[in-house]
Amino acid sequence: MKITRAGSTPSVKGPDDWFSGTVRIDPLFQAEPPGQAAGAAVTFEPGARTAWHTHPAGQTLIVTAGLGRVQRDGGPIEEIRPGDVVWFPAGEKHWHGAAPDVAMTHIAIQEAVDGEVVTWLEKVSDADYRG
Repeated sequence: MKITRAGSTPSVKGPDDWFSGTVRIDPLFQAEPPGQAAGAAVTFEPGARTAWHTHPAGQTLIVTAGLGRVQRDGGPIEEIRPGDVVWFPAGEKHWHGAAPDVAMTHIAIQEAVDGEVVTWLEKVSDADYRG
């Protein structure tokens, strides 16, 4: 058994190459081998969002606070709220973030494949974010 105490892992700023706006990442867990899962709580200030990206084994988001947006390539922008669970299949191009005027926090869970958990792509333009 391993207990990771709340506050024992420092928060980090979401890198500018991967996010637009102010984003805080609070790591929650990294599975011990042979496990491949990792999870983090990610907080997006209003208007903040990820760049387009994919995950080799998919990604699950569990919305815990606020109001957010998600979009898969070619699909409409969808609103997400606390309690919603979003699943992106392996390789599906997508982005997620806060609503324009309300912050959003979600827990993001993904698994590594050959040591990779995400492929970052181009940033979401302001026009595309607004829909």
